[in-house]
Amino acid sequence: MVRRVTSLPPHRAERAALCDLFVQKGPDAPTLCEGWATYDLAAHLVIRERKPLSGPGLVMGGAAARLTARILERTKQAHSYAELVALVRRGPPPLLAPFDKVMNTSEYFIHHEDVRRGGADTTPRTPRELVEVEAALWKSLRRSAKFMTRSLKTVGLDLVGPGGDVIHARTGSPTATITGTPGEIVLFLSGRRAAAHVELGGPPAAVEGLRGAGFGL
Repeated sequence: MVRRVTSLPPHRAERAALCDLFVQKGPDAPTLCEGWATYDLAAHLVIRERKPLSGPGLVMGGAAARLTARILERTKQAHSYAELVALVRRGPPPLLAPFDKVMNTSEYFIHHEDVRRGGADTTPRTPRELVEVEAALWKSLRRSAKFMTRSLKTVGLDLVGPGGDVIHARTGSPTATITGTPGEIVLFLSGRRAAAHVELGGPPAAVEGLRGAGFGL
């Protein structure tokens, strides 16, 4: 009997590819996450899925962020880089497994690119490599664009994908546009604007408002 070989779904494929790149780069490679090497990023991914107390500090500042930083450092002290990469590769614990796709499609694409582009080469992967993940990211953007652009208060924003497909992320006037592939738009909106290959458009006041917005997850 011939066994059919099936590809991994995008969120799992990006996780696997990131872990392979972690192994290739080692613990001290630069990433797009300011102040973090690959060891720090691997620890972040572990505590995000396995240390509930770290959750608030991933999106909030103050005491919550300080607690998360302490948990990250303790996790690095308790585990070697190789152990952390193995935990990331294993996937989320059973409680979170049903939410893997929703939680991690954008997350693992972003962090894969954090490591790929951390050495100053921001060249995107080829369209052929990204067909399935780009489709998944566009669907994710439809759900998350309003949240990801919540810091944009003064202007409207449309996200324009390949073929002219549009997501109306924010209503307002004037309206700015971000045009690019789904992955590059996701990188821009997650705070990686210097590494993202997008075009900003619209009236000058709208573009100025867009440039001044503090995007980030």
